[in-house]
Amino acid sequence: MTEQPHITRRHPLRDSRIDQDTARQIPDTPQTRSPSYPLAFNDPEFMLRDQLRPVRLQLELLKPEIMMEEFGVESTIVMFGGARIPAPDQRHTAKTETLAELSSFYDEARDFARIMTERAKNNGHKENVIVTGGGPGVMEAGNRGAKDAGGLSMGLNIVLPHEQAPNEYVTPELCFNFHYFAVRKMHFLMRAKAIVVFPGGFGTLDEMFESLTLIQTGRMNQVPFLLFGKSFWEKIINWEALADAGTISRDDLDLFKFVETAEEAVAAIDSWTAQEERRANIPGR
Repeated sequence: MTEQPHITRRHPLRDSRIDQDTARQIPDTPQTRSPSYPLAFNDPEFMLRDQLRPVRLQLELLKPEIMMEEFGVESTIVMFGGARIPAPDQRHTAKTETLAELSSFYDEARDFARIMTERAKNNGHKENVIVTGGGPGVMEAGNRGAKDAGGLSMGLNIVLPHEQAPNEYVTPELCFNFHYFAVRKMHFLMRAKAIVVFPGGFGTLDEMFESLTLIQTGRMNQVPFLLFGKSFWEKIINWEALADAGTISRDDLDLFKFVETAEEAVAAIDSWTAQEERRANIPGR
Protein backbone atom coordinates (compact mmCIF):
# COMPACT_ATOMS: atom_id res chain seq x y z
CA MET A 1 0.00 0.00 0.00
CA THR A 2 1.26 3.46 -0.91
CA GLU A 3 1.62 5.78 2.04
CA GLN A 4 -0.53 8.91 1.82
CA PRO A 5 1.25 12.27 1.77
CA HIS A 6 1.31 13.91 5.16
CA ILE A 7 3.23 16.37 7.30
CA THR A 8 6.86 15.37 7.89
CA ARG A 9 6.96 13.29 11.05
CA ARG A 10 9.25 14.04 13.96
CA HIS A 11 9.64 10.43 15.06
CA PRO A 12 10.22 7.05 13.38
CA LEU A 13 7.02 5.39 14.60
CA ARG A 14 4.33 4.13 12.27
CA ASP A 15 1.96 6.77 10.88
CA SER A 16 -1.61 6.67 12.26
CA ARG A 17 -2.93 7.31 8.74
CA ILE A 18 -1.36 4.05 7.58
CA ASP A 19 -2.95 2.12 10.42
CA GLN A 20 -6.28 3.76 9.70
CA ASP A 21 -6.14 2.55 6.09
CA THR A 22 -4.83 -0.88 7.07
CA ALA A 23 -7.66 -1.37 9.58
CA ARG A 24 -10.22 -0.90 6.81
CA GLN A 25 -8.89 -3.99 5.03
CA ILE A 26 -9.11 -6.45 7.92
CA PRO A 27 -11.22 -9.62 7.52
CA ASP A 28 -14.83 -9.46 8.64
CA THR A 29 -15.09 -11.57 11.79
CA PRO A 30 -17.13 -11.45 15.02
CA GLN A 31 -14.08 -9.99 16.71
CA THR A 32 -13.53 -7.19 14.19
CA ARG A 33 -17.25 -6.33 14.21
CA SER A 34 -17.20 -5.81 17.96
CA PRO A 35 -17.53 -2.17 19.17
CA SER A 36 -14.35 -2.73 21.16
CA TYR A 37 -12.18 -3.32 18.10
CA PRO A 38 -12.08 -0.05 16.05
CA LEU A 39 -9.17 2.30 16.59
CA ALA A 40 -10.23 4.73 19.32
CA PHE A 41 -9.41 7.88 17.33
CA ASN A 42 -11.34 6.52 14.33
CA ASP A 43 -14.43 5.40 16.26
CA PRO A 44 -17.30 7.97 16.09
CA GLU A 45 -19.47 6.12 18.60
CA PHE A 46 -16.64 6.13 21.12
CA MET A 47 -15.80 9.79 20.46
CA LEU A 48 -19.42 10.80 21.12
CA ARG A 49 -19.57 9.24 24.59
CA ASP A 50 -20.25 11.58 27.51
CA GLN A 51 -16.90 10.65 29.04
CA LEU A 52 -15.12 12.00 25.94
CA ARG A 53 -16.55 15.52 26.31
CA PRO A 54 -13.17 16.93 27.53
CA VAL A 55 -11.52 15.49 24.42
CA ARG A 56 -14.17 16.97 22.11
CA LEU A 57 -13.75 20.36 23.78
CA GLN A 58 -10.02 20.16 23.19
CA LEU A 59 -10.49 19.16 19.57
CA GLU A 60 -12.82 22.12 18.91
CA LEU A 61 -10.19 24.42 20.36
CA LEU A 62 -7.32 22.81 18.47
CA LYS A 63 -8.73 22.30 14.97
CA PRO A 64 -9.50 25.98 14.17
CA GLU A 65 -6.38 27.13 16.03
CA ILE A 66 -4.10 24.89 13.97
CA MET A 67 -5.79 25.75 10.69
CA MET A 68 -5.70 29.50 11.39
CA GLU A 69 -2.01 29.26 12.19
CA GLU A 70 -1.35 27.30 9.00
CA PHE A 71 -3.28 29.92 7.02
CA GLY A 72 -1.29 32.70 8.66
CA VAL A 73 -4.12 34.53 10.45
CA GLU A 74 -2.52 36.70 13.12
CA SER A 75 -5.29 39.06 14.23
CA THR A 76 -8.99 39.63 13.60
CA ILE A 77 -11.72 42.25 13.54
CA VAL A 78 -14.79 40.72 15.18
CA MET A 79 -18.24 41.55 13.80
CA PHE A 80 -21.34 40.59 15.80
CA GLY A 81 -24.89 41.31 14.65
CA GLY A 82 -28.36 40.04 13.90
CA ALA A 83 -29.02 37.18 11.50
CA ARG A 84 -32.50 38.55 10.70
CA ILE A 85 -31.41 41.93 9.32
CA PRO A 86 -31.90 41.80 5.53
CA ALA A 87 -29.93 43.50 2.80
CA PRO A 88 -31.61 46.77 1.71
CA ASP A 89 -32.74 45.25 -1.58
CA GLN A 90 -34.43 42.49 0.43
CA ARG A 91 -36.02 44.69 3.06
CA HIS A 92 -39.46 43.64 1.80
CA THR A 93 -38.73 40.20 3.31
CA ALA A 94 -38.32 41.62 6.84
CA LYS A 95 -40.84 40.30 9.34
CA THR A 96 -41.20 43.67 11.09
CA GLU A 97 -40.96 47.29 10.05
CA THR A 98 -38.10 47.78 12.54
CA LEU A 99 -36.08 45.01 10.88
CA ALA A 100 -36.72 46.65 7.52
CA GLU A 101 -35.40 49.95 8.89
CA LEU A 102 -32.34 48.21 10.33
CA SER A 103 -31.44 46.94 6.85
CA SER A 104 -29.29 50.05 6.40
CA PHE A 105 -26.84 48.47 8.83
CA TYR A 106 -26.30 45.61 6.37
CA ASP A 107 -24.67 48.11 4.01
CA GLU A 108 -22.71 49.72 6.84
CA ALA A 109 -21.40 46.31 7.93
CA ARG A 110 -20.46 45.47 4.35
CA ASP A 111 -18.68 48.81 3.86
CA PHE A 112 -16.85 48.52 7.19
CA ALA A 113 -15.56 45.03 6.36
CA ARG A 114 -14.51 46.16 2.88
CA ILE A 115 -12.56 49.13 4.21
CA MET A 116 -10.80 47.15 6.93
CA THR A 117 -9.96 44.36 4.48
CA GLU A 118 -8.57 46.77 1.89
CA ARG A 119 -6.29 48.16 4.59
CA ALA A 120 -5.13 44.63 5.41
CA LYS A 121 -3.68 44.15 1.91
CA ASN A 122 -0.40 45.65 3.07
CA ASN A 123 0.16 42.75 5.48
CA GLY A 124 -0.91 40.01 3.12
CA HIS A 125 -4.38 39.73 4.70
CA LYS A 126 -2.90 38.17 7.82
CA GLU A 127 -3.76 41.02 10.20
CA ASN A 128 -7.26 42.33 10.96
CA VAL A 129 -9.06 39.49 9.20
CA ILE A 130 -12.83 39.91 9.40
CA VAL A 131 -14.52 37.20 11.47
CA THR A 132 -18.29 36.70 11.79
CA GLY A 133 -20.63 33.97 12.93
CA GLY A 134 -20.81 32.78 9.32
CA GLY A 135 -24.58 33.08 9.04
CA PRO A 136 -27.00 35.45 7.26
CA GLY A 137 -27.85 39.08 7.98
CA VAL A 138 -25.07 41.25 9.39
CA MET A 139 -22.74 38.24 9.40
CA GLU A 140 -23.22 37.78 5.66
CA ALA A 141 -22.61 41.50 5.14
CA GLY A 142 -19.28 41.31 6.95
CA ASN A 143 -18.01 38.37 4.93
CA ARG A 144 -19.38 39.93 1.75
CA GLY A 145 -17.54 43.19 2.35
CA ALA A 146 -14.26 41.34 2.85
CA LYS A 147 -14.81 39.51 -0.42
CA ASP A 148 -15.63 42.80 -2.17
CA ALA A 149 -12.11 43.90 -1.23
CA GLY A 150 -10.59 40.70 -2.56
CA GLY A 151 -9.57 39.54 0.88
CA LEU A 152 -10.10 36.72 3.35
CA SER A 153 -12.74 36.40 6.03
CA MET A 154 -13.64 33.83 8.62
CA GLY A 155 -16.97 32.27 9.60
CA LEU A 156 -17.46 30.57 12.96
CA ASN A 157 -20.70 28.65 12.52
CA ILE A 158 -22.58 26.80 15.25
CA VAL A 159 -24.84 23.77 14.80
CA LEU A 160 -28.44 24.82 15.47
CA PRO A 161 -31.75 22.92 15.20
CA HIS A 162 -32.62 24.98 12.10
CA GLU A 163 -29.30 24.10 10.47
CA GLN A 164 -28.33 26.34 7.56
CA ALA A 165 -25.36 26.47 5.24
CA PRO A 166 -22.67 29.09 5.92
CA ASN A 167 -23.12 32.23 3.86
CA GLU A 168 -21.44 32.07 0.47
CA TYR A 169 -18.95 34.85 1.15
CA VAL A 170 -16.89 33.14 3.87
CA THR A 171 -13.43 32.05 2.71
CA PRO A 172 -13.94 28.25 2.46
CA GLU A 173 -10.62 27.39 4.11
CA LEU A 174 -11.55 29.60 7.08
CA CYS A 175 -15.09 28.35 7.58
CA PHE A 176 -15.46 26.41 10.84
CA ASN A 177 -18.35 24.66 12.55
CA PHE A 178 -18.80 24.29 16.32
CA HIS A 179 -20.79 22.23 18.77
CA TYR A 180 -19.69 24.14 21.89
CA PHE A 181 -20.72 27.79 22.18
CA ALA A 182 -18.00 28.39 24.77
CA VAL A 183 -15.15 27.28 22.50
CA ARG A 184 -16.61 29.26 19.60
CA LYS A 185 -16.61 32.40 21.76
CA MET A 186 -12.95 31.82 22.64
CA HIS A 187 -12.04 31.72 18.95
CA PHE A 188 -13.95 34.94 18.34
CA LEU A 189 -11.84 36.79 20.90
CA MET A 190 -8.42 35.11 21.00
CA ARG A 191 -7.04 37.22 18.12
CA ALA A 192 -9.41 40.22 18.35
CA LYS A 193 -7.94 43.67 17.68
CA ALA A 194 -11.37 45.34 17.58
CA ILE A 195 -14.98 44.35 18.22
CA VAL A 196 -17.92 45.91 16.39
CA VAL A 197 -21.50 45.09 17.29
CA PHE A 198 -24.55 45.73 15.14
CA PRO A 199 -28.20 45.52 16.20
CA GLY A 200 -29.28 41.98 16.95
CA GLY A 201 -31.11 39.65 19.28
CA PHE A 202 -30.26 37.25 22.10
CA GLY A 203 -27.16 35.88 20.37
CA THR A 204 -25.75 39.32 19.66
CA LEU A 205 -26.52 40.51 23.19
CA ASP A 206 -24.85 37.42 24.63
CA GLU A 207 -21.71 37.95 22.57
CA MET A 208 -21.61 41.67 23.32
CA PHE A 209 -22.02 41.37 27.09
CA GLU A 210 -19.61 38.45 27.40
CA SER A 211 -16.95 40.42 25.53
CA LEU A 212 -17.60 43.58 27.56
CA THR A 213 -17.43 41.59 30.79
CA LEU A 214 -14.04 40.15 29.87
CA ILE A 215 -12.73 43.66 29.19
CA GLN A 216 -14.41 45.19 32.25
CA THR A 217 -12.92 42.58 34.59
CA GLY A 218 -9.43 42.75 33.11
CA ARG A 219 -9.63 39.30 31.58
CA MET A 220 -9.10 40.74 28.09
CA ASN A 221 -7.17 43.66 26.63
CA GLN A 222 -9.04 46.93 26.09
CA VAL A 223 -9.59 46.87 22.33
CA PRO A 224 -11.76 49.26 20.29
CA PHE A 225 -15.36 48.29 21.05
CA LEU A 226 -17.99 49.90 18.82
CA LEU A 227 -21.78 49.68 18.87
CA PHE A 228 -23.49 50.57 15.60
CA GLY A 229 -26.80 52.39 16.01
CA LYS A 230 -26.95 54.49 19.16
CA SER A 231 -30.75 54.85 19.09
CA PHE A 232 -31.19 51.08 18.92
CA TRP A 233 -28.83 50.33 21.79
CA GLU A 234 -30.12 53.11 24.03
CA LYS A 235 -33.67 51.97 23.43
CA ILE A 236 -33.10 48.37 24.51
CA ILE A 237 -30.45 48.94 27.21
CA ASN A 238 -30.54 51.73 29.79
CA TRP A 239 -26.80 52.15 30.16
CA GLU A 240 -27.12 55.24 32.34
CA ALA A 241 -29.43 53.40 34.75
CA LEU A 242 -26.78 50.73 35.25
CA ALA A 243 -24.20 53.38 36.12
CA ASP A 244 -26.63 55.34 38.32
CA ALA A 245 -27.50 52.16 40.22
CA GLY A 246 -23.84 51.42 40.78
CA THR A 247 -24.09 47.95 39.26
CA ILE A 248 -21.40 49.13 36.87
CA SER A 249 -18.93 51.97 37.23
CA ARG A 250 -19.49 55.12 35.21
CA ASP A 251 -15.97 54.49 33.87
CA ASP A 252 -17.32 51.28 32.32
CA LEU A 253 -19.33 53.40 29.89
CA ASP A 254 -16.02 54.43 28.33
CA LEU A 255 -15.24 50.84 27.35
CA PHE A 256 -17.34 51.25 24.19
CA LYS A 257 -18.41 53.93 21.73
CA PHE A 258 -21.49 54.42 19.58
CA VAL A 259 -21.08 54.86 15.82
CA GLU A 260 -23.49 55.12 12.91
CA THR A 261 -21.46 54.59 9.75
CA ALA A 262 -18.58 52.51 8.49
CA GLU A 263 -16.40 55.60 8.06
CA GLU A 264 -17.14 56.71 11.62
CA ALA A 265 -16.23 53.26 12.91
CA VAL A 266 -12.90 53.22 11.08
CA ALA A 267 -12.09 56.69 12.42
CA ALA A 268 -13.01 55.57 15.96
CA ILE A 269 -10.66 52.60 15.70
CA ASP A 270 -7.85 54.82 14.43
CA SER A 271 -8.32 57.34 17.24
CA TRP A 272 -9.01 54.86 20.04
CA THR A 273 -7.24 56.13 23.14
CA ALA A 274 -7.53 53.17 25.49
CA GLN A 275 -4.33 51.25 25.92
CA GLU A 276 -4.32 47.71 24.54
CA GLU A 277 -3.72 46.25 27.96
CA ARG A 278 -5.80 44.62 30.62
CA ARG A 279 -7.32 46.60 33.44
CA ALA A 280 -5.27 46.36 36.61
CA ASN A 281 -8.32 47.05 38.76
CA ILE A 282 -12.07 47.40 38.36
CA PRO A 283 -13.42 50.91 39.03
CA GLY A 284 -16.09 51.04 41.70
CA ARG A 285 -15.01 47.84 43.42
